Amino acid sequence: MSNDRAILDEQIQYYRARASEYDEWFLRLGRYDRGEAHRAAWFAEVAEVEAALQKAQPHGDILELACGTGLWTQHLARAAARLTAIDASPEVIELNRQRVASADVEYIQTDLFDWQPSQAYDFVFFGFWLSHIPETRFEAFWRLARKAIKPEGTVFFVDSGYEPAGTAKDQQLGSRSEGRMERKLNDGRAFEIVKIFYEPPVLQQRLAGLGWRGRVTATSRFFIYGCLQPEAASA
Repeated sequence: MSNDRAILDEQIQYYRARASEYDEWFLRLGRYDRGEAHRAAWFAEVAEVEAALQKAQPHGDILELACGTGLWTQHLARAAARLTAIDASPEVIELNRQRVASADVEYIQTDLFDWQPSQAYDFVFFGFWLSHIPETRFEAFWRLARKAIKPEGTVFFVDSGYEPAGTAKDQQLGSRSEGRMERKLNDGRAFEIVKIFYEPPVLQQRLAGLGWRGRVTATSRFFIYGCLQPEAASA
């Protein structure tokens, strides 16, 4: 495998330390507050992604990778017969439990790079996770997704677009090709994480080469999202 274990460990520590302030990013509060016009544009694009997720019809046994504080888990839980939600951070899992409050959600706390599915799911979702996977692990991750999905199942993901106003006012995105980014907490502590910004047409073509069929789309500024099926299901 690659020699990226150190940055992946730092990335886990960052998200554990950030758990209590993570929602400020999504809700555009604190260091992410850029005014009412910005907030309105942001949430209009969030609504676009939520509508696309609903159109993808999550159902049955659903798997959520990197479930975070439950911002997307709450949507999936309403559609699932059973939902499995995985994250490396016990802190965000606890916040997720509080937000979703559903007995139909099974939480697994583990490093996703060490995890293997024990069953196949009808629907697999991951939000803002693909961009945190090192390039050297990209194909292995999609092989994992293939193992986790039923032949007729669907994978849906959402991630960050390359938009400087999408991050905190005291952070810089860096270049698209850099693949790493310094992230700060409210108390000033800094961490280095993996952060890869994908161009939707390029990503869609690359995934087609790995046996996935579907579409990767960009919203106007802030997000990209994809809805995909294994090639055999589309043949």
